[in-house]
Amino acid sequence: MSPRAFLIVMDSVGIGGAPDAAAFFNEGRPDTGANTLAHIAQACAEGRANAGRSGPLKLPHLDQLGLSAAVELASGEKLPGLGAKPQGLWGAASEVSKGKDTPSGHWELAGVPVPWDWHYFKEIENSFPPDLVDFVAKAAGTEGILGNCHAPGTAIMERLGEEHLRTGWPICYTSADSVFQIAAHEESFGLERLLDLCQAIAPRLHEMKVGRVIARPFVGVPGAFTRTPNRRDFAIEPPAPTLLDWVQGAGRTTHAIGKIGDIFSHRGITHLHKGKNDADLMDHLIRLGDEAEPGSLTFANFVEFDSLYGHRRDVAGYARALEWFDGALARFLPKLRPGDLALFTADHGNDPTWSGTDHTRERVPVLGCGIGLRAVGQVGYADIGASVAAHLGVPACGPGKSFL
Repeated sequence: MSPRAFLIVMDSVGIGGAPDAAAFFNEGRPDTGANTLAHIAQACAEGRANAGRSGPLKLPHLDQLGLSAAVELASGEKLPGLGAKPQGLWGAASEVSKGKDTPSGHWELAGVPVPWDWHYFKEIENSFPPDLVDFVAKAAGTEGILGNCHAPGTAIMERLGEEHLRTGWPICYTSADSVFQIAAHEESFGLERLLDLCQAIAPRLHEMKVGRVIARPFVGVPGAFTRTPNRRDFAIEPPAPTLLDWVQGAGRTTHAIGKIGDIFSHRGITHLHKGKNDADLMDHLIRLGDEAEPGSLTFANFVEFDSLYGHRRDVAGYARALEWFDGALARFLPKLRPGDLALFTADHGNDPTWSGTDHTRERVPVLGCGIGLRAVGQVGYADIGASVAAHLGVPACGPGKSFL
């Protein structure tokens, strides 16, 4: 029976040590020294992350694969309370793409480093040029837009939601990422209208090398607005065939869990599995552990480490999410069949103890289950995609080299 592969991205779970961290910044502070996992573990050990949990960070399944060893390899840091002798494949990966964003990380993990510089809207206020503002308003059928600034999505929804209901103008905002986001009320503005608007403006933003246009629908009333699970990303297409294309092109089945479909512009994907939260996505992963076809690739992204806790600099929340994820692996790992490979990694860091609210430039863990103990050392992101392809017996077309 042909072996299967599961590539699982723990979004933003960095392990420090990026060699070029000094070139990336949060509120003017270079990312040198940022270390998502080590700083969370230190906070837990010191009793500074006890909201909803207590004590040292507990990640027995990931640690047994080699998590602590990977962190020490990447950054020289130790994880307090952890330190198991590795029993799986373990190493650390560095990125060469110039962005510390979601598409850059995922594309490179799938074998395709980004060959261009992303466009960023750097101004905190009046972030978008007037001609783009006019273009978006015209596409929306409104006299203007709201926002036009850098902002966290939940905060701007709360601040401008009432005005949005009154005027009907879309709420447009950005962040340190290469992104243009539009928040709108699903009922008063209309979900389909919001999605159509994002789809209509996406080509112009992509021409500017803005990575994603994101629809951010919400519902509720002033003082009680909540986002819905109907977010949709309209991402620029990868510049070359990725791991998903390689596998599908070889006649194999590919499964995308979570926002993988959006990140890869739905290219190379046979089946898409979505959910309203990471718990739903974990249910999909566990189910596919039973159901995924021989020779198939399952590519999953678990986003809430990043979206709910990293950007919000919530150390205890991040720790809770890590412990939940590790506990859920007790349900997934036994589903692996002889010859299967499950690789756990990340796309960037998002140190919740760091300045600002942006991602942090870090190395990421490479942890594998299914082929026994193997120390792969320092590798590149693209080597992960090449290794998955090699495991599946599929030709790889990118610059990465298999470490299997």
